This record gives sequence, structure tokens and C-alpha cells, in this order.
Amino acid sequence: MLTLRDLNRATLARQHLLTPFDGTVGEVVGRVGGLQAQEPRPPYLGAWARLARFERADLRAALHARTLVRATLWRGTLHLVTAADFAAFRPLLDEVLSGAFTSRFPDVAVDGVIEAAEKMLAEDGPLTFNEIRPRLQTLFPDVNDRALGYAVRMLMPLTMAPTGDPWGFPRDAAFGLPGLTLTPAAKEDLVTRHLAAFGPATVADVQAWSGLGGLKPILYGMPLDRLRDERGRELFDLPGAPLPGGGAEAPVRFLPDFDTLLLGHADRSRVVDPAFPVTTKNLRVRAVYLSDGFVAGTWQIKRTARKATLLLSPFTPVPREKLEEEALRLLAFAEPDAPALEVVEQV
Repeated sequence: MLTLRDLNRATLARQHLLTPFDGTVGEVVGRVGGLQAQEPRPPYLGAWARLARFERADLRAALHARTLVRATLWRGTLHLVTAADFAAFRPLLDEVLSGAFTSRFPDVAVDGVIEAAEKMLAEDGPLTFNEIRPRLQTLFPDVNDRALGYAVRMLMPLTMAPTGDPWGFPRDAAFGLPGLTLTPAAKEDLVTRHLAAFGPATVADVQAWSGLGGLKPILYGMPLDRLRDERGRELFDLPGAPLPGGGAEAPVRFLPDFDTLLLGHADRSRVVDPAFPVTTKNLRVRAVYLSDGFVAGTWQIKRTARKATLLLSPFTPVPREKLEEEALRLLAFAEPDAPALEVVEQV
């Protein structure tokens, strides 16, 4: 039987949030199952929190080398993943992503749209959706332009084109054909990837992370360890995977908006108290900081010409001296040209 703290420390260890990973950004992105990338900046901060040594240029170089890609994947949301993982796991999600389109536009027929979009992107290279939608509208005038854009986003395996912007992408980034051979992995490989990054886990956890249902018989058919949590729920794990125990030290960590740690389980209580409002009404997952392994508050950066300020909004009290060193280190990474840095706790 694993306690809540046991589960917390196991997941933090696999996410490299107990001891930073001494390797490359490509390696750590693969090991943690990808980083949520709804916006350009969070994956950089997520990698920074997990690596022993990391420079912004490291991730930009991997993106331009196409060893890492930013694309729609788990749960139909944007992720930073290895090119190999995108090629293997994107085909497994075809049914999930097409279902997302059908749920949003149940009565819209998009016959011919994907073929037209593929031809357009093959001829003209990466395009933004503000460019894709009106072009498709001229070919399919009777179809809602938002439906056209969403069909392309969900039904085509596209990747985003990196640029020279400070965080690797502009706000309105272009999408293009991936230039990869997509060969579907086995569902067992997906389960293995989740457990290696987030385990031990329930069937519901694996399904919530991936967006792929019907995985229960897959897990029961694999040679996995079978455990229980304090509530008696069955957990699955990879034999020999890290289980450091609830007494392992967990340093202060600052995680960005939409961090994968908060989105890897159906039940997030192993990292955050359900009473804490980490998700906004518009479903934005706030940037958080961890103390003793659990979410203790949220943070945001305010920048002026004179200084960069890290504003802390605590859920539970944490001594200022325990937070300040890591908070200043975050500010120095996120705002390297700021003339001054300060940390302020909001009441």
C-alpha cells in the first residue's frame, strides 16, 4: 500500500523534480512524456525546472533541428515532444482527435478539406491558422471557417514551425507538415511511457493523461506491478521503477502555466489539494510552486522597464527564506535582461 506522500515522491522523481536530470533537453522531454505547450514560454520553464543545466538556446536548437516538435498530441492539446514520440503516438490518437472534432461540430461535413489543406501546406509551406482558414473558405464556402480550422488542427498531424523569437515561436505560430514517417506504436508503449513519467497510476490516470479510452484490458494484459493506494484503488507500475518513499526530500520547485505535472492524472491529489484553485474558470492551469512536494501557491511575473517582480500567491504558508533563492533563480532565467529582480508575496 502506497501513501499519498509515497505517490507524490514517486511522481516527482520520475518528473525529475526531486533531483534535476543531468542530460539534454531532448532526453528530459522524452523521459517526462512531453511538456504541455499551449503557449510558447511554459515548455522552457518546465525544462528549466527539471534540468541540472539548461539554456534557452538549447531548446531553440532542438526545435530547429526537429528533434523536438511542438504539436497537438495528448488530450488534443499542444505539447512539446520528441519527434520520435510524435511519429509513434500521434497515429494512436486519430480516433480521439476526430472525436473531438465531431463533438464540437457534429453536423459539419468536411469531405475533401484535409486533402485540400495538405496540398496547400505542401505547396506553400507552414501557414498560420489565420492564413489557412480564409484559403479553405474560398474552396468550401458553405462550411464554417472555424470548423475548417478545427478540422485541420484535429485531423491532420501538423507541427508548428519554430522561429527566431525569444521563446522559439511567435504568438500566432505557423503549422506545417511534419516531414516524418508516422508509424503507430502499440498501446502498451503508451502505457509504459505514462507509468515511466507519472506512475504508479490507475487506469483512469493513464486515460486522462493521454485522452485515449479503453486501456483497462491493455494494462491488465501487461506484466506490471499491482499496488494499492490509501483509498484501496488499484495502481499499476513498471517493475523496478523509482519509489523513493514519502520521506524523500523534495526541494522547492517553480512550475509554469499548464505544467504536465498537474495534468498527468485523473486524480491530482498526489500533487495538489483539490480545494486549491489552480485552474481558472476559462480552464487555464496556473503556474504553481511546490513546497515539500505539494502545490503551496501560484506565481506570476510582472515586468517593467526597471525590474522584474515575481508575485507569489500562497495557498499555505511557506517561510520566505525557503522560497527566495529558487524564486530569484527563476526570475534570472525568465527575465535575463531585467535591471533588478524582486520577490513579493501577495496577501
